[in-house]
Amino acid sequence: MRSHSAPVFMDFIPSTTRLALLPLLLTALSLTACGGEAELGEDEDLSIVQGATTVENSLTWNSLTSNSLTSNSLTSNSLTSNSLTASALIMSSPVAITLTDDPLARQLYKYIVSCALPPSATINVTLGGTPYSFAGELGLAPEWGNPSGVCDGKCRSWVSGCVLARVNYLGEAVEISLRGSLPALSASTLEKSLYPLREAAYFGNIFASPQVRYACTSPSSLLISRVCGPSTIDCVMDVLGDCTTFCDKPKGDGSFPNCGPDKSSNFVGSVTVFRQ
Repeated sequence: MRSHSAPVFMDFIPSTTRLALLPLLLTALSLTACGGEAELGEDEDLSIVQGATTVENSLTWNSLTSNSLTSNSLTSNSLTSNSLTASALIMSSPVAITLTDDPLARQLYKYIVSCALPPSATINVTLGGTPYSFAGELGLAPEWGNPSGVCDGKCRSWVSGCVLARVNYLGEAVEISLRGSLPALSASTLEKSLYPLREAAYFGNIFASPQVRYACTSPSSLLISRVCGPSTIDCVMDVLGDCTTFCDKPKGDGSFPNCGPDKSSNFVGSVTVFRQ
């Protein structure tokens, strides 16, 4: 479940696009009230569904690649082998020192926490005399936030796929819907109708040294320019090609599971992005 509601992200959308979306949103609300085809399930709340997996995605490529949090293997290992909590952060000198000294590391850490922990979790910590707050959001690896938690292979895969999916070439926020095999990435009927355009799937291991960063594109889609910019040749990701070649058969929500450069090294934490 999300702590954000859609209006927060509408601020990033041009006014002409917001006007174009207004009839669709009003139609969805009308159908819900009248019990039409867009009617929500008994356990769904409209205010939650509208922002269910729509997330900020303004992580810059240099924060991903040039930070000292994951580029230093000792610091990266210290991060994943300890719990994702304030107390563990303070006790882990390499991570604390890195976050104190490196603003790029702090931006990446923000997205790691956002992807891994649920919205009920927040890491409040003072580094170098400055207070910082890192909020959970998607909850793809909530066990990492337990007092004795660690980030195992599955955790690293899901958090990596989520972080990679939130890179933006221009560092600008665009509304996206994240979907995948975890319950936390399930999409309602309304969300699927609001975000119908499949962009690409993202997967890898940002905690490895060197980082493993992959993407594959939805057939005939050019929307990966959000991440890669004008060319996939110089993309921060290794763009493999069509996802139908590198992933298992798409799930019912359109997301591509178990993607990888070959069948012997698929990533369970494959995250597919959909756009408006």
